[in-house]
Formats: sequence, structure tokens, C-alpha cells
Amino acid sequence: MKNNKKIINGANRALARELSSIKNLKSTFNSSFCNAVNLIFNTKGKVVITGVGKSAHIGNKISATLTSTGTPSYFVHATEASHGDLGSIKKDDCVIAISNSGETSELNNIIQFTKRFNIKLISITSNSKSILHKNATVGILYKKPIEACPLNLAPTSSTSMSMIIGDCIAIVLLELRGFKSNEFKNLHPGGNLGKDLKNLGEIMHPKKELPLAKLEEKMSKALITMTKKSFGCIGVINKNEQIVGIITDGDLRRKLNSKFFEKKASEIMTKNPTLANKKMLVGEAINIMNTKKITSLFICDKKKPLGIVHIHDLLRLTS
Repeated sequence: MKNNKKIINGANRALARELSSIKNLKSTFNSSFCNAVNLIFNTKGKVVITGVGKSAHIGNKISATLTSTGTPSYFVHATEASHGDLGSIKKDDCVIAISNSGETSELNNIIQFTKRFNIKLISITSNSKSILHKNATVGILYKKPIEACPLNLAPTSSTSMSMIIGDCIAIVLLELRGFKSNEFKNLHPGGNLGKDLKNLGEIMHPKKELPLAKLEEKMSKALITMTKKSFGCIGVINKNEQIVGIITDGDLRRKLNSKFFEKKASEIMTKNPTLANKKMLVGEAINIMNTKKITSLFICDKKKPLGIVHIHDLLRLTS
């Protein structure tokens, strides 16, 4: 297509401008940024995000990210704030106002409200001389970018920078709070993310379904159990009922000969198989199974088997 080159060149120019702007954010992570994060961390109430236009959309996203990572937050549109929504902002809250220019007139009422009731205000702007920055308790400044828009008008680079600043605030707070994956899971019970955050104990096949053989057991018997249980493997246990080896379909093909059925499980097994615990997350288990090229995983407690999962169980869950 004759327009393809023009399209690709335009996209690359936009990408280059945005990447250049994003790289400048390193200078934003300074003492003022630290003061803003500490202010939020010590806030007893919620974090109120506000903005207008494209900044409002970015604010909504930042608020959602904060809430899902352990910092309760909600968004108030600056225009709606002037028509009653200021009442939702409480004394123990803090406000983050986003405006590239810092001169957005719709923010004036929120600025005055925070002053009147001594509510902490954090600004995210590129304009150090702006009304917003001058009236903020703490100001986060980023270098005014060249917008990816060829007219240097449509908010593009600036909105990307604001969103990344918000993401960085959320992630730093997550780390400061010691926010754990199980807490994240509680806030994301639906969708693929929630499924990846299930632990193996919730979805494993129970002990009665386990394919197990004893060390001294002949392969003629072990193979029947292995076929019946249909996991493509069998775990080999010692006298303490601990798994010490595993026999897979691949082992059968590699070691099959005329004396195979008379051999003991201990002679065929692969020692020290990869085992999991019931708290391991589904996403982590998939990664391990892909890395080690295995299709089944025994879930154990001190090597004693509690259950088993097959890769198909996990893939069905996350599809």
C-alpha cells in the first residue's frame, strides 16, 4: 500500500517523541517526589485524584491503579467538583491534581477548597510558575515535553508522562506497604489476572486421584496405575510416603525394553523431581512447567503429596 511508509514513519516519529519525553522523567524523581509519596503514605483518608479533559482520563486510571495496589483512591472530575462533588473530599484525604499547564481554570475551586479546609494538595504539572504548582502542598514537576502530535497541541507526550508518574507513585507505595500477591488477588477476583493469582491448593486434583507407586513396585503394576490416573506420569514414594522420584511418558519411551515390566519403579524413575507447594500461584506454576518442559506438578508438604495439577488444568483456567 502506498500509504504504509507514511503511516509507519508517522508512528515512529510519535514514538520517538514520547520516548524522549519519558526519559526526561528521571529528573522528576527527586526530593519533591519523595515528599509527595510520603504524604500519601501517611494519609489517613483516601487519595482523591482530579483533572479535566485528557488529564481526567489519566486521573481515573491512576486512581484505579492506586486502589488496586493497596492505596484507597477515587476520582473527582474538577468540573463536577464545582457542582457539589467537593463534598466527597474529607479532611483526612489528600488531593492529587493533574494539569500539564497548571493553569486549568476548572481546578481553581478545588485549590481553594483544599486551602480552606487544610487538605493536602499534590500537583503534577510541567509549569513551575502555575497557580496549581504554587498552591500545592507538594509539587511534582516534569519537564514540559514536545507533544507527539505534529502540531504540538494534542496532549500525548504530556499525558504519557503524567500516567507514568502515577504508576511510579502506586508501585513505590505498594513496596512501602509490603503489599502481597494474596492481597492483590483479593482485589482482583475476576478475569485472567484473578485466575493467575489463584494458588495451586485451590485447584489441584485431590490425594485420591494421585498416581503413586512405591520404590520396589514393579513397572507392570505402576504402568496400570499411571494409565488409569491419566496424568502422563506417576510419582514414586519411599516408606515415609515422600515423593523421591517421578516416571513420565517420556521415561517409558526412552527405557522400554523386553525386561522393562519386571524392573522396579526405583530403576526407571527420575530422582528429585520438581515439586510445588499449595500456596504457589497458578501463574508461577505455568512459568515453572514451561521452563522445565514438564506437564504435571505434584503439590507436596515436606515432599508428602497432597495433590497434582496438569498443565491443561492451568491453561483452561487462564484461557
